Amino acid sequence: KKKPDYIDALTHLAESYTRKGLYEKGLELDQRLANLCKDDSTVYYNLACSYALVGQRQEAIQSLRTAIQLGYDDFAYMRKDSDLKSLHQDPAFLRLGS
Repeated sequence: KKKPDYIDALTHLAESYTRKGLYEKGLELDQRLANLCKDDSTVYYNLACSYALVGQRQEAIQSLRTAIQLGYDDFAYMRKDSDLKSLHQDPAFLRLGS
């Protein structure tokens, strides 16, 4: 409460929400982190995961594109990440990193 923009705390809380299946709450925090950390590829990757988990596929793909533009390059992990499972057969997803 004293530091509402404390990035490390927000990151851990978002991860905790996601692990517990509270995807909407995790998404809210990941969106907040993206606003605070506009140049962080990992933040946008996590945002993509949250969007995918709540069924917002287009937003997930766009967030992945942003993550890649910012330097994310672990395509092997991206293709097996269970958080992104709903995207794994999507043609837009399959073109990422090609």
